[in-house]
Parts: sequence; structure tokens; C-alpha cells
Amino acid sequence: MPTPTLRTDRLLLEPYRPADAEDAVALLTDPEVGRFMGDGPLAPDDAVALFGRVFSKVYAGDLFDVWAVRRDGRYVGHAEIKRTDDVDGHEIVYALTKPAWGGGLGTELARALVRYGFDTLGLSRVYATVAEDNKASLALLAKLGFVHERDVTEDDGSVTRVLAVDRAPVPA
Repeated sequence: MPTPTLRTDRLLLEPYRPADAEDAVALLTDPEVGRFMGDGPLAPDDAVALFGRVFSKVYAGDLFDVWAVRRDGRYVGHAEIKRTDDVDGHEIVYALTKPAWGGGLGTELARALVRYGFDTLGLSRVYATVAEDNKASLALLAKLGFVHERDVTEDDGSVTRVLAVDRAPVPA
């Protein structure tokens, strides 16, 4: 199933277009945005290659859902939900451009990803992995009901928190 378009009150999540390359590369290489992402911000060549793989591998193989995030027609971020063995389930991933920080868009975006996981993918649990020092994302996810499940010590000694939220049971 191709990645669908999702809407929230203020955001549009839609499959990437080739024209998004410059914005996506800028996000993935931004030192402040990338400091808590995986191994940190990407080098420009690596970001360009990663963006290319969204089309050549992810979309072409229908591997998982990945979106460009827009507000008022402007690119403001990246979002995905994918199965990963790191958590033995589906994990949400999101990043916003610096101008989009602080206005509740992260909460709105994460909530949309969780809802998609539960309602469209039929998941009973959704995961997120967050650097221990990323206090803003930890607080955001706590507001959405994510609870700390375990810590993973990375090769560099940093700690990644594994968080999870369960679908609310349907009353009998």
C-alpha cells in the first residue's frame, strides 16, 4: 500500500516529491536538528543518498511509510513509521525544522503517527526511541502516554530510551 496523505489541524503529511530534496537535505544536515537523530546530523552527501533511497528503495519496495511534513504549503519536517527489530515492533520517527519548534507541531505530528499506527496499521503498540538528553521529545511523548520501557547504551556510551504506548482497550 503506497504511503497515504494524512492531515491534522495544521499539518499535511504527504509522500516526498523529488522537489523536496533541498529541504530534506537541509533538515538532515542541520546540527541542531540532527544532534539527537541516530548518529547525529548527516554529511551532505549522505543526506542526498538517504533522500534518494526514499524513492529507490522505500517507496519502490513499499517498505514503510515516510512523509514530508508541510504547514501552509511549506516543508517543516520529516516523519515515518516503520517496523524495526531494535524494538521488535513499529517505531515512529519525526523531525521538525527549527522554525517549527515550540508551537506544539511536534505533539500534533507524533499524535498523528500514533493514530495512523493504531487505526490504519492495526498496531496494538507503537514505539519511539529517544536520546536520553532529548528532554523536549521525552516530555512530548510522555504527554501522549508513552512510557519508558528500557534503556539501550550505545557504542559511544550515550543512552537511548525505548518508549512505548499501547492502544487503549475497547470497553466491553
